Amino acid sequence: MHVTAIIAAAGAGRRVGRPTPKQLLDLGGQSMLARSVAAFDSHPRVTDLVVVVPAELADGAAGAHVGGTAREVKVVAGGPRRQDSVANGFDAVAPRAEIVLIHDAARPFVSGDLIERTIDAAAAHGAAIAALAAHDTVKRAKIAGGGHVVVETIPRDTIFLAQTPQGFRRDVLAAAIAVGRSGVDATDEAALAERAGYEVHLVAGDAGNVKVTTEEDFAAARRRMEGQVPPGRVGTGYDLHRLVTGRPLVIGGTTIPFDRGPLGHSDGDVVCHAIIDAVLGAASLGDIGVHFPDSDPAWKDASSVELLRRAAAMAAERRFEIVNVDVTVILEQPKLRGHIDRMRASIAGALGIDPERVSVKGKTNEGVDAIGRGEAIAAHAVALLK
Repeated sequence: MHVTAIIAAAGAGRRVGRPTPKQLLDLGGQSMLARSVAAFDSHPRVTDLVVVVPAELADGAAGAHVGGTAREVKVVAGGPRRQDSVANGFDAVAPRAEIVLIHDAARPFVSGDLIERTIDAAAAHGAAIAALAAHDTVKRAKIAGGGHVVVETIPRDTIFLAQTPQGFRRDVLAAAIAVGRSGVDATDEAALAERAGYEVHLVAGDAGNVKVTTEEDFAAARRRMEGQVPPGRVGTGYDLHRLVTGRPLVIGGTTIPFDRGPLGHSDGDVVCHAIIDAVLGAASLGDIGVHFPDSDPAWKDASSVELLRRAAAMAAERRFEIVNVDVTVILEQPKLRGHIDRMRASIAGALGIDPERVSVKGKTNEGVDAIGRGEAIAAHAVALLK
C-alpha cells in the first residue's frame, strides 16, 4: 500500500512570539519540522512525503529541515490558509498513492504507533483522525457584560479534541479538498471531508502528541526535550564481495598488495560499505543501495571512502554525531595486521572523528565456505550515533 505523508509547515506561527515561524525553531538540536519529517520518514509503512513550507523556503532553503531523508520528499509552497497549503501539497502527491496522511509540523512528538493506527483506520474506513477524549468539564459560553457567561454545560462524553495525523483514502481527500476549493472554510481536512458527506472515524490520540502554538507551549516542549536523555542510536552493517583477479584489494580505504580484489560496481570496499549501512541504519536513513545504487553509473568505480564521507554528512544533516564504529573483516588472505592503522585513519577521516573511535579487526573463516576458500571477503560493522 502506497502511503504519502503531507507535512503542513507553511503557517506563519507568530503566536509563539518570535520572528522565525514556530515550526522552524530549534528543539533539542532539530527544528520541529525536521522532527516531524523524521517521524514519518522513519516509519516503515510511509512510502514518500510532501512537505509544504512558506513560499520563501520552497526554492531550496527548506533543505536544512528536510534533507538527508531515506524516502523521496517533495517540497512545495503553501498558500494563504492551512487548507490552501494542504491542497497544494495534495496536488504534488503521486497518482499511485492510496492513503494520504496529513500532519502538522508543530506536533513534533508524534509517535510511530499513532502513525500506524491512523494508517490502518484510514485504510479501513476511508477517513480517520487522531483525537483525544475531553476529560475536563466543557462549557459553551456567550459574550455578555464585557466577558464570557456560561450558556450550557456540554456532555463531555461526546467531545473529542482533534490531533494529527489525519488519514484519508485518496478519493476521500480529493473530495474534501474540492469542497475547500469551492469556498468552504475549515480548520482541518476532517471538517471538509464531513462537508463532502464522509464519516470520519476517530483513532485514540496521544496526550504526548502536543501542538506547539504559544510561547508557553514551546517552553514546555523544550523542558520536555531537556528532561530526556538522548538515547544512543546503534546501527549494524554487513557486506560481502567475491574476489576476482584484475581488481585491486581495497579495504577500509587502503589498497593492499594482493593478486585478487573485490568484484563490485564501486571499488568494492566491504569495510566502508558495512560502515555506511551501519551509520545509515542508526540514523534511520535506509541503506547503501538507496543512496548509492549499483544501477547508477555515477558510482561506477567510485571510492567507497567518498561514499562513506557522504553517508556521514547525511547523518550530520539529521543532527547525529558518530560516537564510534567497530568493524570485523573476514578474509582468509592476506593478513591485515600491518594495514590496520592506515584503515582506521582513512575511515576516521571520512567520518570526521578521531581514529581512536575506529576499531578494525581481522578474522579468517578457518577454511570454511567461499571466504575460507579465498573466493570472497566480508565485513561486519557496528556504529554508535547520538
